[in-house]
Amino acid sequence: MTTMTTAIDHRPLLRLLAWLSPAFPTGGFAYSHGLEWAVEAGDITDADTLRAWLTDVLTHGSARSDAILLRHGHRNAFDPSALDDVAALALAATPSRERRDEALNQGRAFGLAVAPWTALPEDLPYAVAVGAAAAGENIPEDDTAVAYVQAFTTNLISAAVRLVPLGQTTGLRVLAALQPVILAVANETGAATLDDVGGCAFRSDLAAMRHETQYTRLFRS
Repeated sequence: MTTMTTAIDHRPLLRLLAWLSPAFPTGGFAYSHGLEWAVEAGDITDADTLRAWLTDVLTHGSARSDAILLRHGHRNAFDPSALDDVAALALAATPSRERRDEALNQGRAFGLAVAPWTALPEDLPYAVAVGAAAAGENIPEDDTAVAYVQAFTTNLISAAVRLVPLGQTTGLRVLAALQPVILAVANETGAATLDDVGGCAFRSDLAAMRHETQYTRLFRS
């Protein structure tokens, strides 16, 4: 009896893990996405309020829109004109100056850091840049969307651990509790069009606007 084995190419997975690692130099640690103001205002005080806040951002706010934009960046990676349109929509959809800066600055940093693997056009917002880079390296769209939403969530939990403050173990419990939400958002956006970009997480958007004039700040957004 002959046993056949099929070699699996894990290189795309390695690239995705590297790009969305906290150690990848996109500067994500410097941004709280308005969460810093939410902590100061008393909206986020513990694990339960953090989980509720992030659930809204994931299902009704910027995380969902980012996943849609990422997917369309992936699909249009080899069509410069269409990719420009996705990037323009991503910037137009940002509700505040700091959110726009966050998307552009992280996108630029990501483009520079990912250069050893693939070349990207300049000035792509972060979610669009990740999608386009993944397409260029044959990383599946669905895997990229799941990993991006997970990394988005992890970054905000890390900010909350420092701001509330919360313990690392508490932060991990919040992340574990949010995994079904992360998967649901990533999966639901697979059929979304660019007309579906947008949300109703108004408190999160207001937090981003209020952060611009917050007196004491540790984060850039």
